[in-house]
Amino acid sequence: MTVNITFISNDNKLVSAPDNSNLLRVSLREKGGIPFKCGGGLCGTCKCRIEQGLDNTDEVKAKERKHLSDEDLAAGFRMACQTFVKGDIAVSW
Repeated sequence: MTVNITFISNDNKLVSAPDNSNLLRVSLREKGGIPFKCGGGLCGTCKCRIEQGLDNTDEVKAKERKHLSDEDLAAGFRMACQTFVKGDIAVSW
């Protein structure tokens, strides 16, 4: 099964990826454009907003809670390096 990921901030670039793919890794592989530095949940630079399909992402990790407030999470913000995609989403940053 594959999922569709739309990178809104990159001219609405649409890519397909295997189900349960890591969002940052897909962005790197497909030139999606999500900014990053460490890729391991330490720096917070890959903060992005799931504009559509937030329910199609996995559970929030402890590393994300260090960078994102409850309000951020409620508004759809996630750390791309910690987020796995289980269905179609649209993401901006």
